[in-house]
Amino acid sequence: MQAVNYYIVVDKIKAEPTKVGGLELTDEDTQNRYDKGKVISRGNLAVGVEPDDIIYFDKHAGNSMEFNNKSYQIITIKDVVIIEWPTSRTTSSIEYKQ
Repeated sequence: MQAVNYYIVVDKIKAEPTKVGGLELTDEDTQNRYDKGKVISRGNLAVGVEPDDIIYFDKHAGNSMEFNNKSYQIITIKDVVIIEWPTSRTTSSIEYKQ
């Protein structure tokens, strides 16, 4: 599966519940407006993200799509607010277009 233009295919990452005293507590923060996900594919115009990057994006952005019995979120580059880069990647390796 390959995204085109400004689109990004994202696999959402769900927060793991924590156990305290045998009780399972979920991290349901209704004030948080962003979701976390792993980039699966990016279009040729989606500059700044690469496959396998972990990103945070607006939770109300894009649409869901099912592919090979797995659900993905399809968003645009403008919906990305944070990119968690691996230590091997730096901002100097990114080409910005204006």
